[in-house]
Amino acid sequence: MPEHYKPLTSSLRSRLLILTFLFVMGISALIYPTSIASFRQDFLETRLENAQIAALALEAAPNNMVSPELEQRLLTQSGVIAMIMRREDKSLLLGFDMMPEEAEATYDLRNPSLGMLIMDAFGTLESGGGRIIRVLGDPMVPGTRMLEITLGEADLYAALKNYSNNVLLLSLITSLFTGILVYLALHWLLVRPMRRLKDRIVTFRRQPEAVPGHTRENRRPDEIGLVERELVRMQEELRQNLKQKSNLAALGEAVAKINHDLRNILATAQLASDSLQRVDHPGVQKISRRLVNSVSRAVALCESTIRHGKADDPIPEKEWTRLDELISDVAVSLGLDEDSKFEFVCNVTAEETVYADPEQLHRVLLNLCRNAHDVQGETGTICVSAKKDKDGTVHIKVADKGPGIPEAIRPRLFKAFQSSRAGGTGLGLATARDIVLSHGGQIALADTGPEGTTFMVCLPGKEK
Repeated sequence: MPEHYKPLTSSLRSRLLILTFLFVMGISALIYPTSIASFRQDFLETRLENAQIAALALEAAPNNMVSPELEQRLLTQSGVIAMIMRREDKSLLLGFDMMPEEAEATYDLRNPSLGMLIMDAFGTLESGGGRIIRVLGDPMVPGTRMLEITLGEADLYAALKNYSNNVLLLSLITSLFTGILVYLALHWLLVRPMRRLKDRIVTFRRQPEAVPGHTRENRRPDEIGLVERELVRMQEELRQNLKQKSNLAALGEAVAKINHDLRNILATAQLASDSLQRVDHPGVQKISRRLVNSVSRAVALCESTIRHGKADDPIPEKEWTRLDELISDVAVSLGLDEDSKFEFVCNVTAEETVYADPEQLHRVLLNLCRNAHDVQGETGTICVSAKKDKDGTVHIKVADKGPGIPEAIRPRLFKAFQSSRAGGTGLGLATARDIVLSHGGQIALADTGPEGTTFMVCLPGKEK
């Protein structure tokens, strides 16, 4: 069930809409000053052009004189109070009688800067349109040195204010429209997938073991699609791991109960095996030693299992151990030392030692050799070899001539309950891996195929 958000404060889509609107308004605010400055400049340049046309009409009149009625019409049509056009040899004036003695502001448009135009535009809006201004501009008529007009600012103020309001309104509408379009696009591309991810994560947190209903796989090729697919895979893996953990917990409880009773039974068997050692018969003596060693290891395994269930994994009690003796004990434990049909080869010299817990390393080799024996049946070959590096690392190889490990099993070979044999528990290699890692070493599948399988165990030497 999705969580609820507070409107306009926590919702990602609300924040996205607000931020998009603010960003577009911010961009519009940067454009606004230049827009009104450009509009004001165009307005005044148009009045300058109209004044020049009126001056040309004055120049064409006899003696450069027109009637007062025509003069007023020319000034009205030009939108100015007075005009002065200075030629090389004379000056043409219109509205001289109406020209105020002093203008309240003078603006030179012959070489203006952008900053000055923006400041003048805001000054026009601030003045309210009640000023008389003088404007100087570049003339279009050849032979003219300067053009000057005097006009009231009311028309300029009204036009500039109307344009300014239109720009602000257009910016507001553009911001809303653009914000909505960007929001819809981002909502479709980002917010909706993020909400699906959020709902999936929240649902998984509340019920991690619940299997979700059938949902269509997201095939988007971008990062969002990749994240969503990886999240689904990760949740499925976690769900399987949780299920496996639950099974392990139930199995651990059952093993603890069985282990308690088994230890009592083994204690009785140990007493019986001790009695057999006192029998003065070579055959009995040989069998009793094997029996005592096996029972002792079984008792030690039961005790370590109980400790393992109550606390952390037992810390390896490392010591220098002859590797050939461990391998021989493994062969004896599997009954391969006297099996004429099965070949067990130990290519390890008596000088080869390893720094490890002998009981735990015995379990590792026993699991590897037992698996090699089981996959080959009554006849086959197991070869155990070892080599030590200059840094003291021992590389132990356990090879067989079995049918090889199926490719589908290899990625999860060292995981618990993953077995390629019918009836296998899938715990042998997982146990071996945990033991080797606790020694600071590595275990890996070195090679497998129709000709056989080889496992490699690497154990470091003693730290100095």
